[in-house]
Amino acid sequence: MSVNRVKAFESLRQALTTAPVLLMLEFKMPFKLYIDASGDGLGAALHQVQIMHDKPVEGPICFISRKIKTIEDRYGVSLMECLCFFWALEKLNCSQEGCAFELITDFTAVKSLLNMKTPNRHMLRWQISIQEHRGNMTIAHKDGNIH
Repeated sequence: MSVNRVKAFESLRQALTTAPVLLMLEFKMPFKLYIDASGDGLGAALHQVQIMHDKPVEGPICFISRKIKTIEDRYGVSLMECLCFFWALEKLNCSQEGCAFELITDFTAVKSLLNMKTPNRHMLRWQISIQEHRGNMTIAHKDGNIH
C-alpha cells in the first residue's frame, strides 16, 4: 500500500471509531440546520459556530433521524425534502425558537416551499407551520456531493 492510502485508511479508522464532540448550546449565536432525506429516512444535524481558542469552529450540537413511514414511501423527492425540513423544525423547535438559523439543504424545492402559490395539502400545512420561523431563517443550497 502507498503512503497516501495508509494515511487515508488511518484517518478513516479514526473518524469511524471516535464520536464527534457535541457542543453546548449558545442561544445568542446563530444555528446551522443541515437536512437531508432519502428513500429510507430523514436526517438533520444542528450545528453552531462557536469561538474556541480564539478561532471560529463549527461543531455539532445534536443529530436526529427517523425512518420513513409506510405512507411517506409514496412521496416524491420534492415532497420528501420538504417533509424533512418541516419535521426537523418541529423536532428541534425548542432549540431554535426566536434564534437566528441557516437551513442548509441539497435540494432547491425546500426554498420554493415558502413561496408556492398553489401548494398541495401537505405543503400548505408545512408552509403555515414554517411561517413563524421566516424572520429568523435563511435557506442555503449546498450541492449534494458536498452536503
